[in-house]
Amino acid sequence: MFSFFKNNNKDKTTDDVFLTKVAALLIHAAKIDQVYTDDEKEIIKKTLIKLGVKNSNIDKIISEAVINEKNSNQILDYTREIKKASEDVKINIIEALWEIIYSNKNADIYETNLMRRLSGLMYIDNIVMSDIKKQMKNKFLK
Repeated sequence: MFSFFKNNNKDKTTDDVFLTKVAALLIHAAKIDQVYTDDEKEIIKKTLIKLGVKNSNIDKIISEAVINEKNSNQILDYTREIKKASEDVKINIIEALWEIIYSNKNADIYETNLMRRLSGLMYIDNIVMSDIKKQMKNKFLK
């Protein structure tokens, strides 16, 4: 009778729509410096697998994400659902974003600006964001 009070939501982080948004955000970050490398593509695949995408489904998710990223003109399209995810999932996404940025040994102003905006849109604490940035910077710039 009062089923509308029940929490019928399944885990959104395994939903294809959610994962496509994550992939589109990662692709957007990879393309923002005008260079989309194989290393960045591999980081995106590893992140999606870490978030639960099955190997058999990964190409479909990435293909949809490429189209989504091409047709979108604002990062709000990606972050609307991501900000509702658990802190662990958001941290995995932020780690992947910084990994993409530093995979070419450099972070330009467009990439760092994107990350500043994303930290606010995804409700990531500035200290957490800074710690992840330092960790990824050390990983790639050694």
